[in-house]
Amino acid sequence: MSEAVLYIVATPIGNLSDLSPRALEVLGSVDRVAAEDTRHSGRLLAHFNIKAPMISVHDHNERQRAELIIEHLRNGESVALVSDAGTPLISDPGFVLVRAVREAGFRVSPVPGCCAFIAALCASGLPSDRFLFEGFLPAKSGARLQRLKALASESPTLVFYESTHRILASLADMAEAFGGERYAVVARELTKTFETIQGGTLTELLAWIEQDPMQQKGEFVVLVQGAPQSVADNIDGEALRILHLLAEELPPKKAAGLAASITGLKKNQLYQALIGRSE
Repeated sequence: MSEAVLYIVATPIGNLSDLSPRALEVLGSVDRVAAEDTRHSGRLLAHFNIKAPMISVHDHNERQRAELIIEHLRNGESVALVSDAGTPLISDPGFVLVRAVREAGFRVSPVPGCCAFIAALCASGLPSDRFLFEGFLPAKSGARLQRLKALASESPTLVFYESTHRILASLADMAEAFGGERYAVVARELTKTFETIQGGTLTELLAWIEQDPMQQKGEFVVLVQGAPQSVADNIDGEALRILHLLAEELPPKKAAGLAASITGLKKNQLYQALIGRSE
């Protein structure tokens, strides 16, 4: 590469055939490759006969490595950042490096490709127009349950990463926080030999995984349907304020009728919002 650029290169999450032609071209042309785990990524580079020198960049050395990589860029070299799998920075190191490189005045160029949670979301059958990516939940049960309860009323599709040794505990905590009847999808080992995408209520999914030890192994994406929106969510704040002021002095039906006259909204919609039920 003739220009000093930090490339953010997405790599396969399982199937090596998913490496894009552009990613292959960039990895084969840069002066250095920065990797979360040089041994792991080294096997990927060796598979494609890429011989660029490697630099390790992980959670514990990212700030120091950022200085080194900037020095390489100042020397006119190009560098590609890769993670163990998928798109760098998505629940992986890289944020500190990218910001430092940009602040140093060098170009950062994304080379898009695989991302596990995007792959899972598009195959899940859950709404994808709005989603909330949470990544990995806290490892300790108390903190995990607290975080899940804080998300219980969120209406977008909720997306989590989970590991082999916590999948059962996390599903149990989700069932407690969201209710066992909330629909969810577990996507396991995406693009790999034993890829599994299973939908059901949280109670059903937990029982299914408990009964089959094979389904407890691998890398997981858990997608949970968002909380149903209430009628009140579709009414603007000023209309709700008027409705509640009237309801302090009038019976619900009369308050809704008068509020409808003032705001131009439907009386039944306002009445349902007032009594806390969805249509």
